Amino acid sequence: MYKILLTLLLISSLNAKINDGIAIVVKSEPITLFDIQKEMQASKVDSKTASDILIRKALESTEIKERRISVSSSEVYEEIKKTAARSNMSVSDFYDAVRDSNGISSSELKKQMKQKLESQKLYSSIAYSAMSEPSETDVEEYYELHKDEFLHPSSFDVIIYQSKDKARLQEKIDNPMFYAPDIATNEQNLPYDRVAPELASLLEKTALNSFTPVIPDGKGGSMSFYIKAINSAESAGLESVRNQITNKIMADKREQVLSDHFARLRHNADIKMMRTVD
Repeated sequence: MYKILLTLLLISSLNAKINDGIAIVVKSEPITLFDIQKEMQASKVDSKTASDILIRKALESTEIKERRISVSSSEVYEEIKKTAARSNMSVSDFYDAVRDSNGISSSELKKQMKQKLESQKLYSSIAYSAMSEPSETDVEEYYELHKDEFLHPSSFDVIIYQSKDKARLQEKIDNPMFYAPDIATNEQNLPYDRVAPELASLLEKTALNSFTPVIPDGKGGSMSFYIKAINSAESAGLESVRNQITNKIMADKREQVLSDHFARLRHNADIKMMRTVD
């Protein structure tokens, strides 16, 4: 019996070592099989794509260190505060919303935000000298070629459900016939151009005759929107989306500059492929 247990433990140990074994080394930075499997699950991609994503991240990490790019805790907090404000939330409510929707703790959120800001600084330092503002002709041509992208509903007919008790509100959403006198309702027409962009996006993504996910109401309670009607789409018009188009063109240019930069970096970098993931 002892020998059988010992054999099973040995097999288990070997499997663990294989699963955690180093698959790729990028400029002395190891990427394990576990890292690749985790990225495959998170991004829903195959092993090759997951490996490419992790190699790019490793190259970025190395560049950030070599360029001595840093982000302070105050910069992280300010970015979180701005993100929360765009959704009309306090920082505390924003932490709760992220934890409830994605299972991410406040410390993990800060870590992710720091990595995001470091990457943004890196991208700016790489792309800044290689980019120029698009011309008026560029903007007009982009608008004509992508008019459908700038169509949006004129307004939404909704019923707003609000409650101090999030669990109680969720119970009502799961069973609309459930009698809940403590849940306030308010029927409104919300013009697209008069609601926050984040809320407009949420309403657009929600199917007709269904509820949005529960979100903080900014008053210590929770709310959800029931979509009764989505009123006719209309064109935003060039002037109203000029800045949006300029930002999109600049983002495309920047992505091309960054893609070329990291392609050259990868070509010249010391990358060792140790194992593959099926």
